[in-house]
Amino acid sequence: MIERYAPQDLQAVWAEAGRLQAWLRVELAAAAGMAAIGVIPAAALAVLRAAPLPAAARVRELEAEQGHDLAAFVSAVQESLGPEGRFLHLGLTSQDVVDTALALQLVAVTTILLGDADALLAALGALAVTHRATPMVGRTHGMHAEPVTFGFVLANHYDELRRCRDRLAATLPEVAVGRIRGPVGTYGTVDPRVEAIACAELGIPAAPITTQVVARDRHAAYVAALAILAAAGERLATSVRHWQRTEVGEALEPFGAHQKGSSAMPHKRNPISSEQVCGLSRLLRGYAVAALEDVALWHERDISHSSTERVILPDATMATAHILRTLRVIVAGLEVRPSRMRQNLDQGGGLVYSQRVLLALVAAGMPREAAYRTVQRLARPAAEGQGHFRDAVAADPQVAGRLSPAALAACFDPAPALAHIDLLLARVGLLPPAAAAGPAVGAAVPPGTAPGHAR
Repeated sequence: MIERYAPQDLQAVWAEAGRLQAWLRVELAAAAGMAAIGVIPAAALAVLRAAPLPAAARVRELEAEQGHDLAAFVSAVQESLGPEGRFLHLGLTSQDVVDTALALQLVAVTTILLGDADALLAALGALAVTHRATPMVGRTHGMHAEPVTFGFVLANHYDELRRCRDRLAATLPEVAVGRIRGPVGTYGTVDPRVEAIACAELGIPAAPITTQVVARDRHAAYVAALAILAAAGERLATSVRHWQRTEVGEALEPFGAHQKGSSAMPHKRNPISSEQVCGLSRLLRGYAVAALEDVALWHERDISHSSTERVILPDATMATAHILRTLRVIVAGLEVRPSRMRQNLDQGGGLVYSQRVLLALVAAGMPREAAYRTVQRLARPAAEGQGHFRDAVAADPQVAGRLSPAALAACFDPAPALAHIDLLLARVGLLPPAAAAGPAVGAAVPPGTAPGHAR
């Protein structure tokens, strides 16, 4: 991953030094297992544990000679040891070390990612609660639909991102497994007790069965979970991009006092962070495809997955961390404009209440098709910028003959449409359960059915 999108804490895990450190941990854990069952002397284990981490440059130098990175690493470690060096990597195959070390790296980076996701969820949930009663227009197909609240919109994003966070957490046990069982995975050169002892020391379970490699369906599921999490982040970022459009102006990304939106146009305030999130999420979808391609390895092993994983696993996790951290900054600093939300909600003189007028007319005895066509006819001019819908409805004889002024006013009251917002936020855990103790969903009385609505 290029420096621009590579958080330093994840870089440390994936950097060459971090990888070599993970390899050394696995080698020493395997040696501990062998010492425990008497395969190597206890004194030799003490010498191995004192071995320094070899310099990355020396490992690269040896790899240039040997054409094998793990073998070069073993040679580099053995250079600092005496005769006891012969007990390092005893009976192991390279994938014993590489796959088990990869599991340790994935545990480390996923722990960071889950913390990032939790921080984003905390900021998003707090904003949803703050604005649970802030009315705005709901949109379907990009068009004005019916009233919602800004908190309701954010709560939907919260619930989706929380599922994605939990999905990622659920895939971690799949990839966080070790295997120390020698070539082709049959324990032909390594006692199974060595693996059990080593994995216990490393804090991960051993895979139940493997070939020479841990099966890559595990890693495909993990990368897919990252891609889905990024996609959910993209949906939130896409919403921010829409809210920030000049014609909408309902909520804007934070903008620094000395920030420039455009090198050419001083008035610009572009949603660049949200756009960055959308761009990086596309990479994650590509990585998920590559991870799926890695599943079908030949027989007991090949290394066609290796070159792919050297790119996609560091990049996917770092891109995901960048996405989560960028979204948290956006959400925490979002400039919310309730007055603009209300202005957009009222556009066209109450067009968003067309269904309530329709239901009121039906309740007053008008056939549904006739009521629909009447409301549609009255709404069209307002939708095209000619007059106000409410005025047109009030002046229409067919409506006035069936609805009293009070009944008509009730149709344009947003309160019934928003009556159950707290219930919905309680369902996703953003409000106490007591907030859900209201009318059942769908139990609200349709306009026009209460006494006094019919004329």
